[in-house]
Amino acid sequence: MIPIIKPVFGKEEEETVLEIMRSGQITRGKWTLKFKETFSEYVGAGFCHTVCSGTAALYIALKAVGINSKEDVVVVPAMSFMATIDAVILAGGTPVVVDVGEDYCMDPYQLEIAIEKYKPKVVIPVHLFGQTADMDKINKICREKGVIVLEDAAQSHGAEYRGKKAGNLGDISAFSFYASKNVAMGEGGAILTSNPDIDEKISNWIEFGEHPALNLRITEFQAGIGYQQLMKLDETNDKRRKIADVYNNEFKDLPGLKLPEEFEGRKHVYHIYALRHPKRDEIVEELINNGIGARVYYEYTLHNLRGSEHLDCGFSESVVREIFAIPVHASLKEDEISYIVDVVKKVVRKVS
Repeated sequence: MIPIIKPVFGKEEEETVLEIMRSGQITRGKWTLKFKETFSEYVGAGFCHTVCSGTAALYIALKAVGINSKEDVVVVPAMSFMATIDAVILAGGTPVVVDVGEDYCMDPYQLEIAIEKYKPKVVIPVHLFGQTADMDKINKICREKGVIVLEDAAQSHGAEYRGKKAGNLGDISAFSFYASKNVAMGEGGAILTSNPDIDEKISNWIEFGEHPALNLRITEFQAGIGYQQLMKLDETNDKRRKIADVYNNEFKDLPGLKLPEEFEGRKHVYHIYALRHPKRDEIVEELINNGIGARVYYEYTLHNLRGSEHLDCGFSESVVREIFAIPVHASLKEDEISYIVDVVKKVVRKVS
């Protein structure tokens, strides 16, 4: 089976783990500091805090910007991994869901309606599948109304919007370093901001001292692996983009198949290569039977998953009935890419 996800690990990661083991400094050491400094510099943000997961990053980010009660409304898009809405609920806030556009990211038009109707404190644009949301429009709407923009950048390491990195496009951002991510630690997350007041509030939640705090630290092993992954990120993202180019060229004339689109001013890093087809379930079953690890991302919308308040999310509800993904990770070999192309063509033509 060609897996849907496979991290790229090499000698650098192996040697780093061995160095950490031999040092005896397995937490709060040089690698944690090195990763935080390097990642904040890479993204272009002033401050970086590492935590144990992307969900924890979202939760702490929400608490740092004042989400505490049901009166604190947070707008989220209909399409994302469930952690986006769960973090709002766990923080004590009230999520309101809006639809997405053809980029699978938050629809700015619906966001504007939601802000007028629900008066949110925070908006969470999700940079889904490796492409950023339309941040010029989202930021303009939010700034005019004094709404905080929290980027969910869990799937967009290295993605860009008009030359700026994802995670440096709003007031605060949250990343994940789960095993499937473009930067993979196994587990892990980060919160970034350039606002010193927000930075201090993040610290108050995760650094023990004169206030109650949570121990959400990563280990030196995670930080060391993450650092080496970060050193390879631009290279592995380029490989993902080249594989996506092959797919786009080979699949462009297949009947009923909707390909991912890279929108103007954005750099897509293809955490997921997402396709749509009305006969999605048949296609996925056939691909798996032929040894290709196809998977559905996602088969739910967030408002239906958690029964939350929402606007009309008809587009998202149609998309989740058709969307699926095929392998696009940088570990793919040339013969595997060719095999995937051949089988997808055969299967799509068969069901269409």
